[in-house]
Amino acid sequence: MVDTRTRIANILSFRSVDRLPIIEWAGWWTQTADRWHREGLPAELTDPAEIRDYFGLDGMRQHWFRPQGPKCPNPPGHGLGIIADADDYQRIREHLYPEASFDADTLRRWDRRQRDGKLFVWFTMEGFFWFPRTLFGIEEHLYAFHDHPELMHQINEDLLQHHLRTLDRACELCVPVFMTFAEDMSYNHGPMISRSQFDEFMAPYYRRIIPALKERGIIPFIDTDGLVHELVPWLMEVGVEGFLPLERMAGVDVPELRRRYPTLRMIGGFDKTVMHRGEQAIRAEFERLLPAMSSGGYVAACDHQTPPEVSIDDYRLYVRILKEYAEMAARNMT
Repeated sequence: MVDTRTRIANILSFRSVDRLPIIEWAGWWTQTADRWHREGLPAELTDPAEIRDYFGLDGMRQHWFRPQGPKCPNPPGHGLGIIADADDYQRIREHLYPEASFDADTLRRWDRRQRDGKLFVWFTMEGFFWFPRTLFGIEEHLYAFHDHPELMHQINEDLLQHHLRTLDRACELCVPVFMTFAEDMSYNHGPMISRSQFDEFMAPYYRRIIPALKERGIIPFIDTDGLVHELVPWLMEVGVEGFLPLERMAGVDVPELRRRYPTLRMIGGFDKTVMHRGEQAIRAEFERLLPAMSSGGYVAACDHQTPPEVSIDDYRLYVRILKEYAEMAARNMT
């Protein structure tokens, strides 16, 4: 029997599998879990890992390495920043880039279970668009490409060095199958920045960190919402190999991405808005995705968190049909 870690490593390497992985890569909305608890999910099951086990999904663990220390000031409101200029950055810098951004015992325990094939591990780090935005705030960050270019480079250089140090320490304890850089740099009409801005402010740092992943056998993914089609070649050119969550409602077309980029790794892509519409709608969505599922390199999964419109019975039906198509896709690969 193929173990969980080997299965996802094989499919993301375009190798044959007994079936595709059965995962929910994101946690559940609180409203979704609350509904399910009212509908029969045991009240003591609140951890995403426990809920995955309850529904018979494959075991997985994610660790997000935060570059903010425990005393870093919080933004005054959603989308607002904590710096306006270089002086502000220097004042808060002592609260950034902590040496300890993970629990060593937890990573060791995950590593043992991953080696036993019980689960797979993936890491997340904040990307070179995402992290400056958390410092400047959403609107001021977009102005900062023009108003504070030197500071933008300083922040991303500091972030890069923090990521490299963190990778060295964490991978001594546990090497993940893949890693995502959180970016969220696209919306339903495409990228939030131009290609020239990407090339100047982001590409140099990706070109320096991606080799540190690949030399450890870690597959580099980008996590960005919205319409990603235009972004894909930009990031593939700097060594990124995969994307998630591939949101259908933003216009992402997984079969089209597979046609354009035969080597692209993908996770997600299942339109979450059909999950509560019954068996026929769920099967129609899997039929749309089946050719890409059968091509390798793609793990079909909800294209973001399961929404609260989905009842517990709806979700059980979705998982049952997902398992069916996961086996069908694997047969089509051979």
